[in-house]
Amino acid sequence: MNTDFWMPVSLSLQIAGISTVIVLIIGLLLAKLLAKRQFRGKVILETALLLPLVLPPTVIGFLLIIIFGNNSFLGMIIDSVFRQQVMFTPLAAVIASTVVAFPLMYQSAKTGFELVDSGVEDAARVDGADEWKVFLFVTLPLSFRAILTGSILSFARALGEFGATLMFAGNIPGKTQTASTAIYVAFDSGNMEMAWLLVGAMIAISFFMILCTAFLK
Repeated sequence: MNTDFWMPVSLSLQIAGISTVIVLIIGLLLAKLLAKRQFRGKVILETALLLPLVLPPTVIGFLLIIIFGNNSFLGMIIDSVFRQQVMFTPLAAVIASTVVAFPLMYQSAKTGFELVDSGVEDAARVDGADEWKVFLFVTLPLSFRAILTGSILSFARALGEFGATLMFAGNIPGKTQTASTAIYVAFDSGNMEMAWLLVGAMIAISFFMILCTAFLK
């Protein structure tokens, strides 16, 4: 029972952690590029970036299969280069969690960057700092709380991902079975003790994550 409990919980934490690092990097870069710029088509682009937030998980899972599936162009390239398919692997679970968690990180970082006083950034430029130094030493520190909040929310969202992961990564015990899919299997098989243990663990972790964001306000 210990293995049946700890393996999916541990895998979920690992996947959520990796996904959070990925969305943090990509989210910060895109938020930096788009936060204070206005151009034609920006609304459409940002709508597309935020779309995973409202799309049903099954739709995301379906699209990921179409893009990375064994018969897709990208999937065949990956298979030929790395001799490894993407579907039904831990990588697939990371991709699915990254996609669903990204909008939370992007929106939080973008909001934080927009609230930074442009005068402070301009003062740093006058003192000789280039754009990346302004970003690293002025914008990021002043946006720290928003970025940390986005990271915590992204982690929590990735931790709870179910639908897209089930479709794209499957439910292979010890390989791609996360806590969310393990709860489904435990309930479906009538193993209520295991289901409650996993549910309790997920509630405790998620509660702690949300509590952390409350202290950042």
